[in-house]
Amino acid sequence: MADPSSYRPKPGEIPDTPGVYRFRDEHRRVIYVGKAKSLRQRLANYFQDLASLHPRTRTMVTTAASVEWTVVSTEVEALQLEYSWIKEFDPRFNVKYRDDKSYPYLAVTMNEEFPRVQVMRGQKRKGVRYFGPYGHAWAIRDTVDLLLRVFPVRTCSAGVFKNAARTGRPCLLGYIGKCSAPCVDRVSADEHRDLAEDFCDFMAGRTGTYIRRLEQQMTDAAEEMEYERAARLRDDIGALKKAMEKSAVVLADATDADLIAVAEDELEAAVQIFHVRGGRVRGQRGWVTDKVEEITTGALVEHALQQLYGEEKGDSVPKEVLVPALPDPVEPVQEWLAERRGSGVSLRIPQRGDKKALMETVQRNALQALGLHKTKRASDLTTRSRALEEIAEALDLDSAPLRIECYDISHLQGDDVVASMVVFEDGLQRKSEYRRFQIKGFAGQDDVRSMHEVISRRFRRYLAEKEKTGEWVDDLPEEGTPETGLKDDDGRPKKFAYPPQLVVVDGGQPQVAAAKKALDELGIDDIAVCGLAKRLEEVWLPDDDDPVVLPRTSEGLYLLQRVRDEAHRFAITYQRTKRAQRFRSSPLDDVPGLGDTRKQALLKHFGSLKKLRSATIDQICEVPGIGRKTAETIAVALAQAAPAAPAVNTATGEIMEEEEPGTTGSGGEPVTAGAPDERRGQET
Repeated sequence: MADPSSYRPKPGEIPDTPGVYRFRDEHRRVIYVGKAKSLRQRLANYFQDLASLHPRTRTMVTTAASVEWTVVSTEVEALQLEYSWIKEFDPRFNVKYRDDKSYPYLAVTMNEEFPRVQVMRGQKRKGVRYFGPYGHAWAIRDTVDLLLRVFPVRTCSAGVFKNAARTGRPCLLGYIGKCSAPCVDRVSADEHRDLAEDFCDFMAGRTGTYIRRLEQQMTDAAEEMEYERAARLRDDIGALKKAMEKSAVVLADATDADLIAVAEDELEAAVQIFHVRGGRVRGQRGWVTDKVEEITTGALVEHALQQLYGEEKGDSVPKEVLVPALPDPVEPVQEWLAERRGSGVSLRIPQRGDKKALMETVQRNALQALGLHKTKRASDLTTRSRALEEIAEALDLDSAPLRIECYDISHLQGDDVVASMVVFEDGLQRKSEYRRFQIKGFAGQDDVRSMHEVISRRFRRYLAEKEKTGEWVDDLPEEGTPETGLKDDDGRPKKFAYPPQLVVVDGGQPQVAAAKKALDELGIDDIAVCGLAKRLEEVWLPDDDDPVVLPRTSEGLYLLQRVRDEAHRFAITYQRTKRAQRFRSSPLDDVPGLGDTRKQALLKHFGSLKKLRSATIDQICEVPGIGRKTAETIAVALAQAAPAAPAVNTATGEIMEEEEPGTTGSGGEPVTAGAPDERRGQET
């Protein structure tokens, strides 16, 4: 591990100008490339005290052995040079989107004498028109099959084309009318090129004019009593409309735009791109990347733009690019995109309307892609085994933790405080053993005390079950099943009688100390405890002043993160459910024509529903926006409501429901099975 001070440039050596810098390791390999508006200010950030650096940045600067830079005249040049160097050196600490070359395109080889329509992958070639990318090659073939009826462009390979020209006989498509057969001179090279141009125009979104022209030709043919020709034109129009239906209109005014969405967590990010041409979604692609460096959403967007348009020019770069966050600064990126296109490009965040709605769809696709990536990664047996071994090694456990329980506290400003317990066995979720807790008393104002209460309740129940079922046998039999007296139908210990090898809490050192204290008070010393702090993904152990920092590539860290995130999801879902149960509709909801704004004004004016109920009609009329007729209707509605109404939330106007007795248990014990606060955790 290198000391950054050993290769830190001397004061005054770094210029205060735009530029691109490279960090190299001891073997002279480039490990990181970055750009900066001011090289002096940016590089100074890397040579701070190591304790103040982000863990991933700290790993990078301690891996590096030297730094060098290149001065450029503008930020746009810096952006272009950064992209070129990342592509050339493939630095290990830069954001690297997984290769996108497997996505197929519909390509028309306009650089050939007789253009050919085909499926293409890989790098784009000069003189070839591309449409897409598509999710599957079969989608391209379906589209081409429909369009060849109207645009009989050549689709055969060079070998088939030459063989047909030599024998004087076209292929099958030539016989059935789906190829104009330029190989046997049925059409000239210029006529065939015109067909290819029409095909490209249609695929580019200029569909309305062409269909209207065909409809006019069909009408003219019918008037001239050329019914066979009219029928063929009718079928051609139907084929074109069927091809158009495969990509529904999502944006009006024949908009050309690319929409980019990002779904991310602390370690990974998924990017989804929708290509809209002529108001229709013409293609979709996506990437997943490891977040090797500390990076913002805007920086992820900037890297996506570099990869997406780094090799593109002209119309391949649309007039409008919609993103979830803007790069900082945004002006150089916009100028760079404008250079690629040859004219201005609008880079912005959609705020309303159809574009914002479509962006939400792209965002959902990004979230699904990230979730699918995580699921595939978690389902691999070898990966799970390695993750458990890495956790055991990092936490100095005697064996891999086959059962992990994770706890999280959730509340809304101290109200509706709940906790969750999720269970992972062999690295996989066991949702049938999830549990939920209500937090009682003063503990709700303090996450640390709440954590102490939950751990105490869970393991007090474990000890109680253990007394009923007999002494727990620490040594597992050969088949790997713990021995105990009383078991469920599947042969497992009942309820809480099955202890974990590792308890994970969502939080840092205070939460870990509270969990450890709860176990010590119960005399349990054979269960390991750790905490995962969300901000820096640090693993905290009891009585340790410094956290354990697992490598970014660690499968163990990835598993701990999944466990923590699942506990958080389960806790917040329960907390929202509890909050919703406390409210029911207000009598004001039954007043016709009384919207949320005027309901809020009424409650703000009178302070509570009780005071509003006792007010006179004249007093109600004093509220801005409330006329006499509306005031009379409100008075009647409140009079018909039950007189013994419960309290009302003055912020929302909703009536708060009293808690049911007997749902919180007593004396810190978990409630009995079947009570609302602590039941099995199957999702609905």
